[in-house]
Amino acid sequence: MEQRYEAGPRLARERDADDGGTRSLALLMHAAFFLLLGASLTRFLLRHPGEARTPWIIGLSVALAALYVLGPVLGSRPTPRSLLWLGVLVAVWMTVVVLAPSFAWCAVPLFYTGLRILPPRAAYALVALLTLFVVAAQLRLAHGFDPNLVLAPPAVAAVATAVFVHMQRQAARQSRLIDDLLRTRRELAATERREGTLAERQRLSMEIHDTLAQGLSSQQMLLQAADRTWDTDPAAARRHIRTAEGIAERNLAEARRFVHDLAPADLAEGGGLDAALHALAARETAAAQGRLAVRCHIEGAPHTVLPDRTQSALLRIAQGALANVTEHAGATEAALTLTHLDDRTVLDIADNGHGFTPTATAGTPAGVRGHGLPAMRARLHQLGGTLTIESAPGEGTVVTATVPVAPTHRDPA
Repeated sequence: MEQRYEAGPRLARERDADDGGTRSLALLMHAAFFLLLGASLTRFLLRHPGEARTPWIIGLSVALAALYVLGPVLGSRPTPRSLLWLGVLVAVWMTVVVLAPSFAWCAVPLFYTGLRILPPRAAYALVALLTLFVVAAQLRLAHGFDPNLVLAPPAVAAVATAVFVHMQRQAARQSRLIDDLLRTRRELAATERREGTLAERQRLSMEIHDTLAQGLSSQQMLLQAADRTWDTDPAAARRHIRTAEGIAERNLAEARRFVHDLAPADLAEGGGLDAALHALAARETAAAQGRLAVRCHIEGAPHTVLPDRTQSALLRIAQGALANVTEHAGATEAALTLTHLDDRTVLDIADNGHGFTPTATAGTPAGVRGHGLPAMRARLHQLGGTLTIESAPGEGTVVTATVPVAPTHRDPA
């Protein structure tokens, strides 16, 4: 995950490095231009001192240098200003070459300038024009016809153009690749955010079902019972209302716990999972008003402290399973059995109710709905655990949740 999210800055650094390479090439060409311009002017002054054209050559050389300095300021986009600047620069260079052919080799940096600013066809035409001027200037300096002077400038121009075009295409291809990778990274991040949102919604729906929804269901049944006995047995009605009040108080604590950190209120009281299961059994027994007795058994002792996520999941599973017992099983007895083994923790919820055929729900994918057995499977799947159901019509039900735990190696006595 960390490597994936570091890809964005790394790609940005690669793009900056590519831009840095382009800038370095531009600086090299600028330095080459001024070096060739200075060498050509020095050669002319050494070989043709005191000629009438010397002031013109010096003035045009200074003007050519000044014009070239304006190039980086105008940028490399084919704007009207940059095109006008390039035209004036080429015109001044041609004038200097006509007066002094030794300035012809300043054309090589101008190749790069034209290729960088102009569209491809216009740039190729400018390169061809500059090459013709170089050939003509070299032939003027020669005392006779030399094939090298005719073939060498076009070869140099072709190589320079090919190298520049190749680098430009490589840079464009790399830029497109980086854009694609960045777009893919953004899409992946958006997908992960959506998946995280959906997972959080599913988790919240399971939390609400296993706590608030169950409490409201119990309150509804108690209030209905109080309504039925209001006239005939006021004392029983008041007991139902007091029990409903206790459940409402418990639900209020759960709601406040949701707002704080979504931890079960029973666990937040500090007694751990064992105490929370005992409290749950006593509460469900009291809420059933004699219709259901829930017992809790703890076997063994944990070798390591169970993680909060594991304790919370097992408690929620116990709450959900007892809610199913109350609403659907028609049972009179239920038992919570928490067994601590060396490598796993097992929670059994058994009842003597009507039972059912487990195959009717086995095919339901975990997490399809945010309640009941699918919710239990989803919780255990997140912890690497398993859920098994043993039941048959008329024979009660046993729901078993198994969660692996890291064993603690003890030294032999």
